[in-house]
Amino acid sequence: MSNTTDTAGRRLFVPALERVYGPAREGAETVLRVVAGLALVTHGYGKILDPFGAAGMVEGIGFYPGAFWSLLLSLTEFFGGIFIAIGFLTRPAAFAAMFVLLVTVWFHWIVMEQGYQGAEKSILWATMFFYFVIRGGNRHSVDARIGREF
Repeated sequence: MSNTTDTAGRRLFVPALERVYGPAREGAETVLRVVAGLALVTHGYGKILDPFGAAGMVEGIGFYPGAFWSLLLSLTEFFGGIFIAIGFLTRPAAFAAMFVLLVTVWFHWIVMEQGYQGAEKSILWATMFFYFVIRGGNRHSVDARIGREF
């Protein structure tokens, strides 16, 4: 690799920036994973305090029995967020979170007829979790520390 390319072999407009991009690449990915996980935890915090409280809401969008799906939603958002943030079972936790977000895309876009405008945030979040389904937790994760990934 010459001094005019980054670690992926791409030519940079300003080659000297590789000294910034290279070391920051993995750190940026870790920050994204931690922030995404913690945001999911805060979103699920109220649900985990009352895990059956969303039963009516989930039945309202077609998921029966509501108590089961409400509990699953609560666990996914709260504990899945913790797992993603610390990088433990990163891929399955991110997959579960992505699935929840894709349901909200469907709900806002199709059921509520809000289109892209209503589903935009959920699309972005689902895409972010998809990234971690594919990439895993990186070396700054519990998965890496225990030497096992899903």
